[in-house]
Amino acid sequence: MTRRLLRQALLAGGALVMLYPLLWMLAASVKPTEEIFGGPGLWPRHPTLDNYRSGWVALGVGFTTFFGNSLLISSAAVIGNMLSCSMAAYAFARLSFRFRRLWFAVMLVSIMLPIHVLIIPQYTLFHRLGWVNTFLPLIVPKFLGVDGFFIFLMVQFIRALPTELDDAARLDGCGPVQIYLRIILPLMAPVLVTTAVLTFIWSWDDFLSQLVYLDDVGHYTVPLALRSFLDSSGESSWGQMLAMATLSLLPMLAFFLVFQRRITEGISTTGLRG
Repeated sequence: MTRRLLRQALLAGGALVMLYPLLWMLAASVKPTEEIFGGPGLWPRHPTLDNYRSGWVALGVGFTTFFGNSLLISSAAVIGNMLSCSMAAYAFARLSFRFRRLWFAVMLVSIMLPIHVLIIPQYTLFHRLGWVNTFLPLIVPKFLGVDGFFIFLMVQFIRALPTELDDAARLDGCGPVQIYLRIILPLMAPVLVTTAVLTFIWSWDDFLSQLVYLDDVGHYTVPLALRSFLDSSGESSWGQMLAMATLSLLPMLAFFLVFQRRITEGISTTGLRG
C-alpha cells in the first residue's frame, strides 16, 4: 500500500512538472502585461480578459482569419495524407512491381532527410510555379504521398492483414483498385485515424514552411500570427500573445481527446504480423 501511494505521488509530481509551463501560460494570459514577469506567483493578482479581447484584433486582422487559414491547411493535409499515403502503402505492401524493394528503401531514406535540406529546392520549384504566398505549397504535396513516415506506418499495418482476404476478393472478380477500396481501406481505420490526428497536429504547429511560403498577413496561420506579437525592439505584447497561444491549443487538444483511443490502437497494431 505504501509503495502504491509513493508511486502515485511520484506520478502526480511528474505530471505537475510537465503541466507547469501550460498552467503558467494559462495564468499569464489573464494577467496585466506588467504583472506577467513581475513575480514568481502563478495565481494572477488582478485577473483580466483584456489580453483576449485586444489580442484577437491586435494585428489588424481578426484571429478568426488565422484560425480559418490553419484549419483549411490542416484539414486539407489530413485528407491528402490519408488518400495518398494509403495508396502508396497498399502498393508497397500488396502489389508486385519492378524495383519495389528499392523504391521502398528510397522512401525510408527520405524519412531521415530534415526539412531544412529540402526547403530551398522546394521553394525554387514553387516559386517558378507561382505558388509562393498561397496555400498550395502547404497542401498539394500532401496529395502526392510525400510523408514517408505515414506510408511506412500503413505498410506495416497492411502487412498484418491476412492475404486470404485479397484472394477471396479476386475470386469474386475484384481487381487491385477494388480490393484497395472495398477490403483494405475499411480495415485501415485505426491507422488512418492515427495518420489524421498526427497530420493535423503537425500541420497546425508547422512554422518554418508557413514562414517561408506565406507573406501576406491575410494568409497568415496561427503560428505566424503568434510570431507577430514578438518585436525585436523589445516592445513585445506578451499578454496578448499568451492569450492567443492558449486559444491556439484548443483545436489540437479537442482533436486529440476525441481520437486518442484510436491513436493508441493504430500505433499498437502496426507492429503485428499475420
